[in-house]
Amino acid sequence: MTRTALSFDLSFRRDAFSLQATASLAGGVTGICGPSGCGKSTLLALLAGLLQPSRGCVHLGERVLLDTARAVCVPPWQRRVGLVFQDALLFPHLSVHDNLLYGAPPGTAPGAVLALLEIGALLDRRPAQLSGGERQRVALGRALLAAPQLLLLDEPLSGLDARLKGQILPYLRRIKDELALPMLYVSHAREEVDFLADRVLEMDGGSLRQREDDA
Repeated sequence: MTRTALSFDLSFRRDAFSLQATASLAGGVTGICGPSGCGKSTLLALLAGLLQPSRGCVHLGERVLLDTARAVCVPPWQRRVGLVFQDALLFPHLSVHDNLLYGAPPGTAPGAVLALLEIGALLDRRPAQLSGGERQRVALGRALLAAPQLLLLDEPLSGLDARLKGQILPYLRRIKDELALPMLYVSHAREEVDFLADRVLEMDGGSLRQREDDA
C-alpha cells in the first residue's frame, strides 16, 4: 500500500481571489503548473504556514500541521518544510558555509549535502562571488540542511538561462533519487516538470486538478 506523504484540503480568500485545493500525494516529486496569478505560490505559502487559510487541514505523514476545525496551526519554523524560491535569498554578509548552516539543527554535519550538490569548494565565498547556478545550489543546500520532511520549490530555475538550468536540474534529480524527500515543484516550464515529476497537477483560477494527460 502506498503511504501518503502529504495531504491537504485548503480554502483561501483574499480580495477577489479565492483558492480551493485538495490533494493526497505519495512521495516523490509533484509538479504544479499553471498560468501566472492562478495560486501556485499561494498554495506553497499555505503549506509552509506563511499564509493562513480560511478553512482547511494539512497532514505531513503522521503529523497534523494544520486543522482549522480543531484550532491546530503549527508555526512555520516547526513544520520542517523547506522552501526554495526563484531568488536564492542568501544572506549577503555571510559566507556560503554560514548561509548553509543558518537554521540547521545544532551539530549538523553538512558533508553529505556538500557532496550531493558539489558545493564544498564554495564554503569561504560570499553570495556576490557566486554564479546564479551556484547560488541556487547553496539555497538548495541550506533548505536540505534544515532537515525538512517536505521540500517546496517555487520557480527555482526561472531566473536562470538555459545553460544554468541544464546544470541545476540534475542536482534536483539527485535530491529526488538519493534523499527520497517529498517535493512540490512549481514551474511554468513544462520540460522541467516533466524531467523531475512523478505526477503533475494543474492549477487554474485557484482550483487544483490532475493534468489531463496524466489522468
